[in-house]
Amino acid sequence: MNFVFLFVDQQRAESLSPYGHPLVKTPNYDRLAAEGVRFEQCHTQCPLCAPARCSVLTGLHPHVAGHRSLWNNLKGHEPNLFAYLKQAGYEVVGMGKNDLFTPEAAALSMDVFKSSNGGNCGGNPFGFGDDRYYSFLADPFPGSVHETYDAKCYQYGIDFLKTRKRGGKPFMLYLPTGLPHPPYGAPQPFHDMYDPDDVPSLRPINDGEDVPTFRRRFRENHCLNRLPESFFRKINAIYLGMNSYVDWMLGNLLDALDASDVADDTVFILSSDHGDFAGDYGLVEKIHNEFYDVMTRVPLFIRAPGCKAGHVVTAPTETLDIMATVLDFAGVPARHTHSSHSLKAQVFGAEGDLDRAVFTEAGYNEDEGHCREGRGRFDDFIRDEKGAYYPQTMHLRKNPRDLCRSVGMRTLSHKLIRRPDDVSELFDLQKDPLETRNVYDESAYRDVRAALNERMLTWLIRTSDTIPHTQDCRSLEAAANN
Repeated sequence: MNFVFLFVDQQRAESLSPYGHPLVKTPNYDRLAAEGVRFEQCHTQCPLCAPARCSVLTGLHPHVAGHRSLWNNLKGHEPNLFAYLKQAGYEVVGMGKNDLFTPEAAALSMDVFKSSNGGNCGGNPFGFGDDRYYSFLADPFPGSVHETYDAKCYQYGIDFLKTRKRGGKPFMLYLPTGLPHPPYGAPQPFHDMYDPDDVPSLRPINDGEDVPTFRRRFRENHCLNRLPESFFRKINAIYLGMNSYVDWMLGNLLDALDASDVADDTVFILSSDHGDFAGDYGLVEKIHNEFYDVMTRVPLFIRAPGCKAGHVVTAPTETLDIMATVLDFAGVPARHTHSSHSLKAQVFGAEGDLDRAVFTEAGYNEDEGHCREGRGRFDDFIRDEKGAYYPQTMHLRKNPRDLCRSVGMRTLSHKLIRRPDDVSELFDLQKDPLETRNVYDESAYRDVRAALNERMLTWLIRTSDTIPHTQDCRSLEAAANN
């Protein structure tokens, strides 16, 4: 069995038509949902690029091996999906954004990985000092739809599929692309495809005391608190256009796969590392330890030969389930302890565990300054006061507790977010699906809060570490003779 794994960046599920968005046009996502299986409630393990990707490939939550920052990528000794496939004789190739491997791990896990070049949008349309300067809004990409960073990644995948022959060496084609990650911009006609006035109502702004501290500080530092609601509608409209551009490129990739000699022997998987605020709550981009559905709920589609076409799985799933699912299809066993659940049965029509809780985590302790952005030799762009990330980075260097370690747990009925050094949150998703009313301290939810806290503690105990499958000899003398 072959695999194509398209891993788009910062795409929230609800901004796609098969997930119910009333305005956006994503016909190729609709096509994928009709021909494959759509997972209604798939959630990331971290709303930050690198930790999310590490969890997908290892099947482990971020806290297990400290993968919660941008600077702790997978090392050579860490088991991962691609290494297992390569060791089993697969050709593992890809092109796009890394945010995953150290050079040693990449060499052990992939035969070829290429980086693209160029961008996906134009420059900042606002002068330095303008209240809109740090909003991540960009001009349209100045070239054609075929010239962006992402277009080159998709073309690499298309060209690769054209060379594959039935019965050849099995492969994993991995395409970690860049969109719809901000800045908010795309080539025309996608950049201006949607009228901001047509965008559905956004989630309301709340700068009160019952929301996390950094949410308020983020709005202040990026001057978002000075901008009108219409501006956030424009952000959201362009974000939808970015998704429609991704959809167009997806269609080209699917056409290439369906026309190839390996279409009947290939599993196609599409997901994303995490979501994006895209104007909701008066926010843009992402905040690592805010686990609202716009941040954690991502698309997951799996199209496999013989799958139950059009099936929708409503049970909660996690992006780290991708590891066990691929290994199950490939017939390759994992040789490490992990938390990944194979979704192969769901691909052929099963429902899954409706009582499952899914988990997301991020943030740092106050004394973990080495984890923060803006301090190392690899992130000069973050320290540039004219860069979009500068306000939040500088704030957190002075106020590290504002992005404290946090854990989120979601069931189909409730979401609990624990922040030991800041505001904790509890949402009744049946009454408040948009997560606008924090009921953590309300007496009516005392029993619910206690039960969810207990469940979160149990999960942390059970997943706190992993024990290697290898055995070490207790005697140095005996070890020397074996």
